[in-house]
Amino acid sequence: MMRVKCSICDKIETIDDDTLIAKRLRNRPIHTYMCQECHDRIAKKTEERLKTGKFTFHPGQQKKEKVKK
Repeated sequence: MMRVKCSICDKIETIDDDTLIAKRLRNRPIHTYMCQECHDRIAKKTEERLKTGKFTFHPGQQKKEKVKK
């Protein structure tokens, strides 16, 4: 079992070592853990903002192709 701390609410939880999120946290320390409550809350608020029409969701920027000289 792996102990993780939510980066938003600082709640400490335990997750199974064999899960994908545990592997990501072990191999890439830059990844942060977010508990399910915070994840659901943020998802709900994002959906509400999208419905207002004043908020636009910008997906990741496309990488520019390098031009060889």
